[in-house]
Amino acid sequence: MLAPTERIEHDLLGDLAVPASAYYGVHTLRALQNFPITGMPISVYPNLVNALASVKQAAALANHDLGLLSEVKTQAIVHACTQVRSGAAHEHFVVDVIQGGAGTSTNMNANEVIANLALEHLGQQRGEYAVLHPNEDVNLGQSTNDVYPTALKIATHVGIMQLVDAMGVLRASFERKAVEFGNDLKMGRTQLQDAVPMTLGQEFSTFAVMLGEDQERLKEAAQLICEINLGATAIGTGINTHPQYAQLACRHLSEITGIALTTSPNLIEATQDVGSFVQLSGVLKRVAVKLSKTCNDLRLLSSGPRAGLGEINLPPVQAGSSIMPGKVNPVIPEVVNQIAFEVIGNDVTVSFAAEAGQLQLNAFEPIIAHSLFKSVAHLRAGCLTLASKCVDGITANRERLRAIVENSVGIVTALNPYIGYMHSTEIAREALTSGKSVAQIVVDKGLLSQAQLDEILQPAMLTQPRKMTSAG
Repeated sequence: MLAPTERIEHDLLGDLAVPASAYYGVHTLRALQNFPITGMPISVYPNLVNALASVKQAAALANHDLGLLSEVKTQAIVHACTQVRSGAAHEHFVVDVIQGGAGTSTNMNANEVIANLALEHLGQQRGEYAVLHPNEDVNLGQSTNDVYPTALKIATHVGIMQLVDAMGVLRASFERKAVEFGNDLKMGRTQLQDAVPMTLGQEFSTFAVMLGEDQERLKEAAQLICEINLGATAIGTGINTHPQYAQLACRHLSEITGIALTTSPNLIEATQDVGSFVQLSGVLKRVAVKLSKTCNDLRLLSSGPRAGLGEINLPPVQAGSSIMPGKVNPVIPEVVNQIAFEVIGNDVTVSFAAEAGQLQLNAFEPIIAHSLFKSVAHLRAGCLTLASKCVDGITANRERLRAIVENSVGIVTALNPYIGYMHSTEIAREALTSGKSVAQIVVDKGLLSQAQLDEILQPAMLTQPRKMTSAG
């Protein structure tokens, strides 16, 4: 006997009782039963849900243009899609982010939710599919194999632009610190050994430049995913679509999303090829690797604070130990390091999933989607967190920076043009064995006066190219 809180829906396997309050239907319910994998529904990625609704809206408008979908049904579907895109019913997108079937469960979840929202708009009960059907109407002229990758590309594009903006926030933080630390002389290091002088501002400027480069690489990758296969249907032949459908749907989808989308010139190739996702994943890995390197540097520069380098101070955000009083750890750079490790692992997953595609379809796009969305979202959060909770509050230990420069053997490199390589080598050796500063030894030996040294060792002289004079 049917409970009042249930409705019966039918698929090729038979009947199932669906919760009466659910906007999803029997196909989604089967997926819930079949894929209890991560416990994470696709609604955790609102950009994907919104992208699915955008695709369904564009398809309905294209089919209406072609006389294949009535005005009443079209307007009901468009109204439902607009609701979803504004955030309504996202909690009914419930299938697991990792699923078999190349994303079919995700596509059917979208078809059913949109159909039932449309039915409600028409004054009908949920499940009254004789009036408006998830497959016959919402999915008209479509297949999972063109809907899902198209939605994935739109969602990823939105995420990339959000990540680019977050990277811009972090880059601006580093740029401000580069100006603030512009006159703070310090020792540069190669292979963790003293090298030659630079300014702390130059060091922080480098962090900003690296982020700017990667912003540009991400924008380039975003262009690659603007080519879609909507209209390909099952394998790219466009079976069950009107000859003009693909171009019309693409035009409507561009208008809805604000993204300049294009239809692939070869839909069979586009349906099986996930190379643009591999390219994007590689760029995300590049961002992660360089961001993690930056965080490694921040941790090294702030190490100590007395028994390490101690050149900068990271803002304290929490107690660092349950046993060591007063200890403060670099927890913000550490969490960004861990995001980077995850992104690198996600890239491996995307690579394997892309390689495993067979013949006319890649069945593993759900794990590609899950991996890309995690990478984009976590990198974005990491950039914003690093900027606000770490970089903005960094201060320089100026006295220590200067003391390290003055006591470093590396300073002798700057004297090469004035006292010659042989004298410089001898002074470096003596400084290492005696513990005396390079400056002191140079003056004691009469090679340069203190006034000459003071002139040579100015930050502007030590940290940029300049015209050289003969050593004599």
